[in-house]
Amino acid sequence: MPWSFGNYPSSMKNLPPAVREKAIEIANALLDEGYADGMAIRIAIAQAHRWAARHADELAPQERGRALP
Repeated sequence: MPWSFGNYPSSMKNLPPAVREKAIEIANALLDEGYADGMAIRIAIAQAHRWAARHADELAPQERGRALP
């Protein structure tokens, strides 16, 4: 089931909005590629954190979230 900013997995609820939006985008792409929901969610959250770390200068401080190396 595709997710949206108004309907997303509970594991994404504590992500900053910009990071959550990117995680939703990534998760939906992974679902389209045939990944199972749980795997798509885990990968998407990790990748969204990495994305936020690379784009930290473009994001407001409250949207940066926890950056992964």
